[in-house]
Amino acid sequence: MRWYKQLGFESRYYPPGFAILRRDEVEIFLQQQPGYAAPDDIGRRKREAWNVYIVTDDVKALYAEYSALPEVKISRPLCPQEYGMLEFDVMDLNGHRLVFAQPISSDLL
Repeated sequence: MRWYKQLGFESRYYPPGFAILRRDEVEIFLQQQPGYAAPDDIGRRKREAWNVYIVTDDVKALYAEYSALPEVKISRPLCPQEYGMLEFDVMDLNGHRLVFAQPISSDLL
């Protein structure tokens, strides 16, 4: 929860092991399961599959904000996609890939 707080998410903890993180209109629900180990999925790793996809209205500002944080690992820089989105990726402490994206308009390029 502390790691997500640096990304601007406020958190509420609901024992046992459940939290809701919120930033603006985005909510992320987290659940802690002691002893859980995610299966190694080589296919997901190869294609750099995402775990969370968040659409924002100012992806460039968010990219600048997160790039300035030393504890945040930008795993893919800001880049346009062929399907019309401008995106970047962040890896959380558990190796989950969060994609932040915005539809491309002429003022974003």
